[in-house]
Amino acid sequence: MMNWQNQDVLQKTVQTWAKHIGVPMPRIKIRPMPTLWGGMSTEGQLTLNTELVLMPKKLSEYIIVHELVHLLVPNHGKVFKCFMSAYLPDWEVREKQLQEWQKV
Repeated sequence: MMNWQNQDVLQKTVQTWAKHIGVPMPRIKIRPMPTLWGGMSTEGQLTLNTELVLMPKKLSEYIIVHELVHLLVPNHGKVFKCFMSAYLPDWEVREKQLQEWQKV
């Protein structure tokens, strides 16, 4: 269930990471998403799946950082992976953990 406290936690996490990465704070939309955990529009709107509040914080942080890095690099190429490694050195471990978490 998504309540204002959960939304506040997600928004504060986005704000913290946006500042750390050095990107502008995106507009945030939180809604159910049947097939995605999140997405970043070219206009800078971050959409997050309401289910992020149900997963371990390190996995929701991975999703948030992943989407914020898209403000720097639009694709998932080598440069994207370099930024991910710079800001979240264990991102590949978290990505695998997220895949396992999805199976549960």
